[in-house]
This record gives sequence, C-alpha cells and structure tokens, in this order.
Amino acid sequence: MSRYVYDFQDGGRDLAGLLGGKGANLAEMTRLGLPVPPGFIVTTEACRSFLATGEEPEGMSAELSRHLSALETAAGRLLGQPDDPLLVSVRSGARFSMPGMMETVLDIGLNDDSVLGLAKVSGSERFAWDSYRRLVQMYGSTVMGVDPALFEEAMTLLKEAREAPDDLHLDAGDLAWLVETYKSVIRDETGQDFPQSPARQLQEAVLAVFRSWNAERARLYRRREHIPDDLGTAVTVQRMVFGNLGPGSGSGVAFTRDPATGRPGLYGDYLSDAQGEDVVSGVRDAVPLAELERLDPRSYRRLRDHAQTLERHYRDLCDIEFTIERGTLWMLQTRVGKRTAEAAFAIAAELVEEGLVTADEALARVSGDALARLMFPRFDTGATGDVLAHGVPASPGAAVGAAVFDSAEAVRRAAAGERVVLVREETTPDDLPGMVAARAVLTGRGGKTSHAAVVARGMGKVCVCGAQDITVNTGARRFTTRDGTVVDEGTVISVDGSTGAVYAGAVPLVASATMRYLETGEHTDSTVTAVARALDHADSVRRLEVRANADTPQDAARARRFGAQGIGLCRTEHMFLGERRKLVEQMILARSDAERNRALAALLPLQREDFAAILEAMDGLPVTVRLLDPPLHEFLPDRTDLAVRIAAAEAAGGRPDEHDVELLEAVNRMHEENPMLGLRGVRLALVVPGLVTMQVRALAEAVVERTRAGGSPRAEIMVPLVGAVEELRLTREDVTRVLDEVTAETGIPVHCPVGTMIELPRAALTAGRIAQEAEFFSFGTNDLTQTTWGFSRDDVEAAFFSAYLDKGVFTASPFETLDHEGVGRLVRIAVEEGRAARPGLQTGVCGEHGGDPESIHFFHRAGLDYVSCSPFRVPVARLEAGRAALDGTDPSDSR
Repeated sequence: MSRYVYDFQDGGRDLAGLLGGKGANLAEMTRLGLPVPPGFIVTTEACRSFLATGEEPEGMSAELSRHLSALETAAGRLLGQPDDPLLVSVRSGARFSMPGMMETVLDIGLNDDSVLGLAKVSGSERFAWDSYRRLVQMYGSTVMGVDPALFEEAMTLLKEAREAPDDLHLDAGDLAWLVETYKSVIRDETGQDFPQSPARQLQEAVLAVFRSWNAERARLYRRREHIPDDLGTAVTVQRMVFGNLGPGSGSGVAFTRDPATGRPGLYGDYLSDAQGEDVVSGVRDAVPLAELERLDPRSYRRLRDHAQTLERHYRDLCDIEFTIERGTLWMLQTRVGKRTAEAAFAIAAELVEEGLVTADEALARVSGDALARLMFPRFDTGATGDVLAHGVPASPGAAVGAAVFDSAEAVRRAAAGERVVLVREETTPDDLPGMVAARAVLTGRGGKTSHAAVVARGMGKVCVCGAQDITVNTGARRFTTRDGTVVDEGTVISVDGSTGAVYAGAVPLVASATMRYLETGEHTDSTVTAVARALDHADSVRRLEVRANADTPQDAARARRFGAQGIGLCRTEHMFLGERRKLVEQMILARSDAERNRALAALLPLQREDFAAILEAMDGLPVTVRLLDPPLHEFLPDRTDLAVRIAAAEAAGGRPDEHDVELLEAVNRMHEENPMLGLRGVRLALVVPGLVTMQVRALAEAVVERTRAGGSPRAEIMVPLVGAVEELRLTREDVTRVLDEVTAETGIPVHCPVGTMIELPRAALTAGRIAQEAEFFSFGTNDLTQTTWGFSRDDVEAAFFSAYLDKGVFTASPFETLDHEGVGRLVRIAVEEGRAARPGLQTGVCGEHGGDPESIHFFHRAGLDYVSCSPFRVPVARLEAGRAALDGTDPSDSR
C-alpha cells in the first residue's frame, strides 16, 4: 500500500517531487536543527490520486489521523480541545514554487468553544477572535467556495463604522461580531453552517488544497511557467505559531540577498502583530526587515544566523518566511528565492567568488530569458517627465502603458494590442491574468515580498509596489497622487522598476548597460561584469556554434559584435526590395529570354555589391546564402489595388495605365490559392531560366572581389524548399557550372559548399538520399512546423492559438518553442539518416527557434552543429548553448 503522509523528520529536500517544495524544505530545515514548528506532509501522490478519482485515496484518512495523534502527543494538546486547543495550518506546496496560486487555511481547530479557551490560555481575547475570524474567512472562501469579496466587504463596513484605518484598530468585540457576520455570509451563500468539528475542518481543508491545483489561476501560472499539469501539490499540516499575539509578536519574509539587485545582506519585510498572510498580501504596510533589529535584536540576530546557515546549505539566495511568537523565532518556510535578471547574474558571479558554486553551476543558474530582459531598453533619465509617485522598486525594467484598474480590463486591452499598466491597491492571486497581460504592475501597498513583487519578479515583469503617494480608487477607475493629480483609466504612464519612480506620459527609452556592453565591450557596472563572465564561460563550454540570420552588412556587423560565428541565413529576397523591385517586375513581365536576361543582368551587379559587403563584414566566417525563396508575385503590386486603379480609370472615362494592365495580367496569371505551397524555393530555380545563374554568379564574383582584396570569404549556397533529391541535383548542377565558369574567368578558385534547407516533412524523411547531394543541412523550422502541423502561421495564431493554450493542447506556441515530439522527431530522423549517408554532414537550424532557449537545448541533444538566429538573440543563444552543454552527455560523443 502506498504511503501518503510523512513527518518532517522523515523527509528532506531530495524528496521535493513527493513532498512538494515547501514540505521538503521544512523537512530539510528540521534536519538542520532550525526552529521549525512540527508537522507532517500529505504527498503529491495522494493529490494526484484524489484529482483522478474525486475521492481521497484508500488509507490516507487513517494515516492522517495517526500523524495528527503523534503531533497532539508531542504538543500535549488535542486539535481544537476547548481549554487549550492545538491549532494547525494547512498549506499547499507544489514541487515548483507557485507563489499565491493555491490555497492556505490557517488556525484550523478553532470553533465557538475553543476560541474561548484560546483567549484564556493566551491572555488575549482580541488575539483569539482575530484568529477565529481569519479561519472562518479562509475556510469559507477556500473550502466552501464563498466569494472572498463578501468577507472583505463586511470588514470594510466594520472599519468604516469604527473609523478604524486598519484591522489592528478593531477590538475583541468587533472581531467577535465579524466572526458571526462571516458565518452568516457562509450560511446565506452555501446553505451550510461553518463546521464546528476540528477533524472535519482539517479533512476538508486538505482536500480543498488538492482541488486548488486545478484552479484557473494555478493553471494559468503553470502554463506561463511551463510547469506540467500532472505533478499535483503536496499539503503541509503544521502546528500553528502566532505572530498576531501583540506588539512582541509578528511575521515576516526575508531574503538572504536582495532579490532585486543581488546585493548580499538580509532583506525583507516585517509586520508586527500579524500573521504571514498579512505580509505577502500587502493589506498593511510592513516595515523594512532592518527595523526588526531595533524592535527585537535577539530575534533579528537568530534570524540572520539561520539565514546564513540556509544560504550556505542551499548555496543560493534563500527566501524565508518566519514568525515571532512573543519573542520566540520560528522558521516557517524556505525555498530558493525568485529574483530579477540583474540579481540572477550578480548572485551567480558572487557565489563563484565566494567559493560556494563552480562556474558551471553559476551558468546553470542564469538563463537566456534573463539575459534578454537585461538587453531591454531603460528610461532616459535625462528626459524623464513629471514624477507622479515613488514606490518600492520590486522588479526592474522600464514599461509604458495605459493605466487600467482590474485584471479583466488589462486582458481586454492587451488582446486589442494596447500596452497597459495594471494599477491595484494590492494584487491578489486572482489578478494573475491581468499581470500576465500588463507591461508593468503598480500597487499602492506592499513591499518587495508582497504578492505583486514576488509574482512579477518570477515573470520578469516591471513592478513598483507600495507607492504611498497614490490613492487607488478601483471603483472610480483612477488613482490620485498626493498633490491632487488625478490619473484616470486609459492615461499613459511610465513605470521604472529599477528606481521605483512613476511618471506621467511616455518617457523615452535608451539602450541598457548590457546592450552597450554587447555593442562596445564597455563594462559599466557589476551586473554587466557578471553577464560578461557568464557569456565567456558559456563560450568556453558550449559545443553548438551560434550564427546569425542577417541580410545586410549592418546586421552582419552587429551580429559579429554580439559574438556570432558566421551567418546561418542570408535571405536574398530582401535584396530585391525598394528601388530594385522595378527590375524584378521587368524580369517577371519579360516576354522573351532576351528581356529577362537584360533584367537579370541589371540585378547582378547590385546583388554582387550586397554580397561583397556582407562577406567583408563576416570575413573569415561562414556566410550561408539562401537562393530566392518566396513566390514571385510577392514582388508585384497587390492584386486588389491594381484592379481598383484600373476600374477607377475606366469609370472616369479614361484609359487605364498600360503598365497596370500588364501587371494585373501577370498577377492573375501567377495567382495561387496557397502560394506558400506553390511556385517558390527550388521550384523557381527549375522553372525560371537564369534566376539561379544570376544569383550564384553574383555571389561567386563577390567571393573573387573579396579574395583579391586580401580577405577570406567563406560563402555557402543553400537551396530552399527541397522535397526530392532530384530537385537538389538539378539545381546543384547549375550552381557548380557557374562556379566553374567564374573560376575559369578570374583564375581564382571559387568553392562554395552547396546544401539545402530541410523544411518539408518529405525532405526530413528522405534525408539519407538528399544528403548524397547536399554538403550541409539547415533546418527551416518555421516552414517545417507549418507543414508538419498543417498550420498557416499567419492565419492560425490569431484564430485559435489562445484557445489551444488555454485548453492545454499546447504548453507554448510551436512557432516559439519547437514541438519536440513531432517536428523534433523529424529533425532527429534527418540528422541521423543524413549523417549515415554523408559522415560529418554539417547540420544547423536557421528558423526562429534558433534563438529560443528551450529549443536550443533540444538542438544540442539532437546533435546539430549550430543554431542561427536574429542578431539580437545571438547573446541569448550563446548563453543557452553553454547551459545546454552542461545538461548531460554531449551528443557529439556518439557521432
């Protein structure tokens, strides 16, 4: 029979999959000898069984009772006994941190009798009734499904009647009245009474936490963070300790380093006479943790010592929750803390210097996504506008958007393409959809450990919390500043998560320090130095080369500055736009070979000039040039526009322009129902005489020009959209003939390897035959994804991708992160069979997936030689390629 319940002393952090992160870490702290209130953990296995069957697993109830009895024996009290009740908390704890996304119920064991015993034994009636009202409120919403707003409304009305600024100013009689009001709310809303049985409270609370795994906000958070849906949550049952026992008690959250900057030292918030939920919810403004040193020096010193123990043990930034009960410090939770991108790199570098981690471990603790955030622009401090307010800089970055005051409005406006800033007095887990949609989050209350701050940091969202200069009026959909300025919904504001400043209007942006380093090599601060070290180490361990997709000399030069090792995709169609479009029109409209050849002859020197400049920018590095790929009609005017111009001329009694008529005839002649599956790619090379000849000659002559100038050009020719080896063989014959002609004409040998893009399923499945003609493969994963899934990207993303993500068909768009099971399998097949036919076959990827962190790890495992991405993603790809090399066995070992 399965075991479903573990005492703290029976577990450890190595059992996080079974005991959840919270439970495993409580067990670990217990083993370290830290002051942890005793308790036990109901496993994730029990949760999964319950969610699958709708019933608690056989034997779980009996195990729960046995462990509760042991807890009661150790405490010398029974759960909810009338004279001196044992009270417990019930908290969720998934394997991966999901802050605020699931449920918690505190003070279980209180009822109409035991609240009187608690008042007597504690010596505080107010404390007892405050604890009871918290239980009824949490239990009513979490277990019985009552709208939390109904409880908040009752609290608000009571505070207004008593003219109390917060709940601390309510006395025991007020709180006793509130308990009865809450119980009436539950009865009116559910038709049931709040349960007086402590055992029933515990049983139902555990199951409610299990059910919260599938709450909408939890599912949304998992989708965003790519946490699997089938893990389930553990439930931690723990003896209550009380921070709401008066001024000598309190609760807080501490970080062993600043989660925003990475600076060493104890950071966090503390709230006197409060339970932990008060701190993270932001319902009252906490004080900086440093204030605890003045209020309770002994507890502060013990907390500092425990924090140092945990950081040395976990060898990382630790996030700690604690409670002080009448001068006694209790450790309630620890976990590896969420941090900003700046902090991630700074902490990783500092831990290496302190000898706590190796350079490999430090690299594994940063990410390409974090690096990308550091590359985002910052506000131009020399051009900032009027300051509306200042708050706590909780998650750095710069964001501009229209102020909105509820989650639904943020989602609605963002879906319409508008940039928004979500403004709340404080956020709750129900605000998650709006936080996802918004560019930034601004709250009037809360600090660096509030819900808004923790979730925003985890998502990489800009966040300013605790802006006491503003008064948020959600009902009126506005906020008012201290000087009386009113900011209505829809007004554009700018939020600086690095300084905590909020500005009126849109503040201009400038390049970040990290971007300046990548452009110039200039080290301007410690974060940049940490980034440089991480990139240098990634370069030293990675196997994958990183190339760039670049079509201009400017892009090629930038890519090289950013560390690109060549160009993996140079798209020649981009060289036919602008003023050159007229020459392409002439080629398309040509009525004879002579006319077509004249147009191609005019294009040749222009394209040669382009190639020569790109080869110069990438001198000594490979430049893979893709022959013309898109349908030719894309170079002609729009069919509807032409028809309208002609019809308008005829309606006015005149004669339509003859060139327009000729163009419309050509467009109609070339019209295709599905042009992306029509006459394009290698098919153009085979049916449009001279097109390949011109492009190959232009490239070959550019190679000669660069060689004569003393350079080392390394051009490669890539044939797109090959589906059959015969297509590649015929095209390669033309390519080879032209290269030989230029070699003979100039006396300079021109060798350009010829390969193909693998972007059709048939090409992947016949890769062994295609490799007999191809000297390299480059996977065009955009088209390969489209043709494998049967998607037209331009049509389907807006049409139903959001529904597919909501329903769990995708965990991420297959155009953003490679579909490992389908498209990825085709990649693996092509690599394996291609190399079997041509040992040493070079393989790479040049679709957008080449810059996606998760996809890069797949390409490493699949044994590719390089990834190619946009110039601005090159640093991200370098970092992730290094991290991929640390994941496990190098796939090249088996090649």
